[in-house]
This record gives sequence, structure tokens and C-alpha cells, in this order.
Amino acid sequence: MSLPVTVTFMLTDWIAKGLADGTFERVGGVIRDVATKQVVSWLREQESNNYEVPTSTTSPNNLLNLIFYGANLTASGANAAVTGKGLANINGRLGGIENQIGQIGQSLQLTQGILQVTTAVSVLNLGVSVIGFAVIAQRLKELEQRLKQAEELLKKVNRKIDLSFYANFRAAIELAINAFTMTKPENRRSSALQAINRFLEAEHIYTDYADIEIEQKSQIADKYLLTLSLAYLAEARCYLELEEHDTALRRFQEGSIVIRSRIQKYVKLLLTFNPAVYLQPQFRGQIDLRRLTQIYQWLDPTLDENAVFDMQRMNLFMLAQDIDKWVESIPAAIWDSKVDWVGKAFWDDPKPQIYARLPKTLEVVESMIETNRRFESYQTEVQAISQLGISFHDWLKLTPSTEIKPDGAELMYIIPSKPLEL
Repeated sequence: MSLPVTVTFMLTDWIAKGLADGTFERVGGVIRDVATKQVVSWLREQESNNYEVPTSTTSPNNLLNLIFYGANLTASGANAAVTGKGLANINGRLGGIENQIGQIGQSLQLTQGILQVTTAVSVLNLGVSVIGFAVIAQRLKELEQRLKQAEELLKKVNRKIDLSFYANFRAAIELAINAFTMTKPENRRSSALQAINRFLEAEHIYTDYADIEIEQKSQIADKYLLTLSLAYLAEARCYLELEEHDTALRRFQEGSIVIRSRIQKYVKLLLTFNPAVYLQPQFRGQIDLRRLTQIYQWLDPTLDENAVFDMQRMNLFMLAQDIDKWVESIPAAIWDSKVDWVGKAFWDDPKPQIYARLPKTLEVVESMIETNRRFESYQTEVQAISQLGISFHDWLKLTPSTEIKPDGAELMYIIPSKPLEL
């Protein structure tokens, strides 16, 4: 029986055209119609081991292409090797797109380059099918290491981090891995359910941890939010391995509500009470209104650039009048005087150090939003598996039947025979 999907290493010209003219958008691991929200393709990485957890100290070059949202996809996305100047060149080449539609078929390599997505932008892969238990374990290990590094700094203010639950989470992942290597179905299911119970426990623990750290406006809140995402993902992946699609979908939906509400609080925290600070003249060429608008559109899709500018109009004036008021209110998640100003003379001005952190802070905001979008896009992937009548294990095996993988191709595209309403 032929499958109702096409799998290819090359993006088709009609999808490339739709991405270029804004008819289609990438949201997490799916490409969908902007107007109807119908899914026209799923993205699947070919290599998924090059990962780095985004933090406020991550090099900006590693997070340069955080990440092309909505109709602005072609204006702000590029692969990890593209520099700021390269982004400007791409923008110029894609300007006046209505005059270039006839050349789309000959420009697939350019579009392919625009769609390359570095895994450094998110703790999650583009698809649930390419983030198995071994990958989850590696992500978890890296998050734990980041927390250990933060622990050394927090000792300065007598704060301790409880990392003991990470060992329990790792044990649950090992239990899940062992479960799905068992040959007897009854043993496999029994062990998987034991792992699921431990993942449920992890979800409760890291929800509480995330809430506490967000309330304290701390520098480790994002680590717990990312760990929480992995806990929900590991649980849902168990159900998928058991071919329990409906239960997996329900857990993704429930997890999305829990995770998104907390990421929203964290994003608003990092935007500070006066987000116009990110539009200061010194950030020209790094942060523009479009980029800030994309963040606000995640919070409220009805907003456009004009609306966001109107929101910041008075903020810009207030910032110019009294910048010290903003400095005094800055959350510890961005800059903590008890940790980051140790050893400095009281008459030194902290503003240059604080300003230097803002571009990287905005990258963390975009990274958290991208992680949330990928998590939410897993729902459409599970819905598609059921709607197309494909088992999860057959979905995992999808690959181009005749194509030879081109050199440098990092993505595979799964295209349904007709757009799916999910």
C-alpha cells in the first residue's frame, strides 16, 4: 500500500514559493498555510547531535538565526554559518519577491539554505520522531551541567540547587530505553508504564521548580522550564512507542498548556517593565522593531509592527528621561547585583555590563519561544500519524525511496498528498 505522503530531501517549488511570498510559515517543525493553518509539510533533521543549550552566556554567533517567524521567515532566517552581513544579503536578494516568482524553481538551493535550522536554537528537535530517549538523555545531561555551573555562582548568595531529581529523571529514561528493547509485549508495556510514572513525577517536580524560580526572577528558571519540556516529551514518547496515539496527543496538549503559560511569564520577565530598552540606538544592526514584533506576536498574534511601536512610543520617552529607574528594576534573570557585581566598587556604573547582556538575553527569549513552538508542533505530528493511518514506527522509517541525499542536506521534508486540517 502506498503511503499518502511524499518524502524528499529537496523542498518543492510550490512550498518554496509559499514561504517566500508569505503564504506559508514555519511553526516549529511544520510548514503550514498562514490563512487556513493547514499543514503542507513536516521538517525532519538528518543529523541531530550538534546541540548546545542556549544560555545568557552563549556566544551570539551560535544563536544568530533565532529564528524566522511567520511571514518574515525569509527576512530573518539563515543557517548557523550565515553572518549578520549574510542575512542582509539574503534580504536583498529576496526583496521584491513578486518579481522573482518565476525564478523560484532555479533558486531552491537558496531557499534550502534559508530553511536550515541549527539545533542550537532549541532544546527540542523539529520533530518528535527524531528526539528519542537517547537524545533526551543527552539534552538532560547538558542542562544538568549548566545548572552545576550556575550553582557555583549562586553559592555567592547562599543559594543551593537541588540536583538530586535529575538522577531520578535519568533513571526513568534508562528504564524506558530498556523497556522498548524487550521482546515480550507484556514486559515491554509493564516497564514502559513504570517509566511513565517516573516521568509524571518529574513533571510535577519541575513544574514546581520552574514556578519558584520564575517567581524569584532567577537566572536558572529557563533550565527548569526546558527540563519540564523534556519530561512531558519523554512521557508522550513512551505512549507513541506503545502506539497509544490518542493518549500521547492528550499529554502533549496538556503539557502545552502548562509549559506555554510559564514560558509566557518568563518571556515577559526578560522583556522587563520597559521593553523599549531593547530598541536603544546602541543595538542598531543587532535588534530591530521587526524582531521585537515577532516576540510580541507570539504573545498576541493580532499585533503588528505599528501596534508594537505604539506600545513602545511612551516607553522610549520614559527610558530617555530616567534610565536609572529601569536599571533599579531589572530582574535578576538578566543581571543580579549580588552575583554579577561582586568585587566592583560601589561608584562603578553597572549599565555598560547590563547593556552588553541584552542582545544575548533577547536570543534566550527567542530560543524559549522556538522550543515552545516545536513542542506544540509535535501535536500536529501525532495527529497526522493517526489521520494518515500510519503507525508511529512506520512514521519513524519514512525516508525518500529513490532520492540520493545531496551533500549538505540537513533536512528531510514529509509532504502529505493534500494539506491536512489538524
